[in-house]
Amino acid sequence: GFLSCLLGVMASGTALVYDDEMTNHKLLWEDPICTIEVPARLSSCYENLRRYNLVERCMSVPVREGTEEEIMLVHSLDYLEAVKKTPKMNEEELRKASADYDAVFFHPTTYRCAKLAVGAALQLVDAVMSGTTHNGMALVRPPGHHSQRNAANGFCVFNNVAIAAKYAQRKYGVQRVLIVDWDIHHGQGIQYIFEEDPSVLYFSWHRFEHQRYWPSLRESDYDAVGRGKGEGFNINVPWNKVGMKNADYLAAFLHVLLPVAFEFDPELVLVSAGYDSGIGDPEGQMNATPECFAHLTHFLMHLAKGKLCAVLEGGYHLKSLSESVCMTIRTLLGDLLPSLSGEMKPCLSALESIHDVRAAHKSYWKCLSCEDLTPLKDLSTKLCQLGEGEGVQTSTPLMNQLGAGKTNRDEAAKTDKFLELHMKEVLSLEPPFKTAVAVAEGNADLLPSSVQIEMDGDSEELKAIVREFAAEFVKEEKVLNVLGNMLAVLEKIVNKKVTGGLVVSPEASISSALALKHCRNLGLQKVLCVCVGDMDMRTDLDDGKVLLINICGKQSEQANTKYRISLNWKEVGLIPFLFGGGSFSPLSRVH
Repeated sequence: GFLSCLLGVMASGTALVYDDEMTNHKLLWEDPICTIEVPARLSSCYENLRRYNLVERCMSVPVREGTEEEIMLVHSLDYLEAVKKTPKMNEEELRKASADYDAVFFHPTTYRCAKLAVGAALQLVDAVMSGTTHNGMALVRPPGHHSQRNAANGFCVFNNVAIAAKYAQRKYGVQRVLIVDWDIHHGQGIQYIFEEDPSVLYFSWHRFEHQRYWPSLRESDYDAVGRGKGEGFNINVPWNKVGMKNADYLAAFLHVLLPVAFEFDPELVLVSAGYDSGIGDPEGQMNATPECFAHLTHFLMHLAKGKLCAVLEGGYHLKSLSESVCMTIRTLLGDLLPSLSGEMKPCLSALESIHDVRAAHKSYWKCLSCEDLTPLKDLSTKLCQLGEGEGVQTSTPLMNQLGAGKTNRDEAAKTDKFLELHMKEVLSLEPPFKTAVAVAEGNADLLPSSVQIEMDGDSEELKAIVREFAAEFVKEEKVLNVLGNMLAVLEKIVNKKVTGGLVVSPEASISSALALKHCRNLGLQKVLCVCVGDMDMRTDLDDGKVLLINICGKQSEQANTKYRISLNWKEVGLIPFLFGGGSFSPLSRVH
């Protein structure tokens, strides 16, 4: 019921689409660029899902071939006919056909596998849009997001996600589709297909390095916002340096994607799920750990009533790829979100990119309209303009192309070892219960068995804390017990026995103030307290350990300070501030 959904304890059905026949697509000759796109990319993901017992928890959806009509929702007949000829070619003919495109190889089974990849994505859309499952993931090869109307490109033959978007619009009448591309390469194929289409919002972050990184296109930069009726519906976040971490990815979601996505209000979310943006990947050279993708997935599950389809794109470090896929599937299944590792402070270059993207899109979206920003000219990663003298190396040679810059075997082994230990630590922190609640006894029977009912609030130790703090405000023993239960729930959260909790209290202001005081007593250094509604909470916030945000319907009598912020939803609206809209000046925080 509603309470169960509120507590986040009901896992929706999750589809998994996979067929090992797609591993038949493989490189038959030596090619230093294409050598990293191997069948093990697919099989390693499935084997890791089995190792974690995730396959049996998903609904298995059979693969089918995409039809010619479906492929031509995106691709031209001439291109389709060219690919159809490849199964009958010998190796030399396949090499010549591959050479017609950028970073592509054909095998006699490629056409069949590419049709299966399309069909897998469409089967997933059917499962989600029909209500058979709530969300899901398709593990496919070859990938798709670089493929264009008339050309294969960057390992991609047919544009699986773009076809899925067109298919959902045609078959189910979907009016608004969000495509989120977290692959480390720009999905220029998807951008070209939808750049004049306001019914599809395309978001891509990608390694760019001032146009030095493949595909080295001017239109991959932040100011490529779409064309014609599609202006504002193409969002590019260019990463101008390597080494981006969890904090950088989350900042891009919170301050760019999510404010716009909630305003766009999609009916379906498609994810071009490339994991070469993860740690250890030789292509991306980024440092985001697998649990970061769990959080990104979780954010997107709040859109389109949870209708989310993830389709595999890139990812070339097998351990990093397979662990990240597993974290994505865990989140789709409703498992607990693991804590994010690393400092949650974005780097200067990431903040600069976010600043520029928001400035470029401020005229298209209400959530960004109050920006008083212009794009930055002097970026920290670029000391001179391209073409004027020698370029300044940001991290990689100017000749960097798809497949270049591979880490050596020692570096790959180090990443393997790190991930082995890191994932054990991440997954070992999972508590036996997800949620603890303190509610009136009559309501306890309404809760599912996976929720822990808190009844420890009558302990003498907790009662003493409550009486010391609230005796002058609360006289009823029943209310004192409620406050004691609240402290018991709080301690379970702090001690990682549960992930979160819910307490029903007749004294909200006193409960919040008591909770903050107890957090201090427990030695917590940073606490965020968000109060929704008119609250009269008197507490000392001067030490910087508590950030209090009160979202209410009237003007606060207390002036806003650095650590106490009152937002009147009648004046500013609620969604922009909850999801990164409103005034944003990240650089002032750095400088």
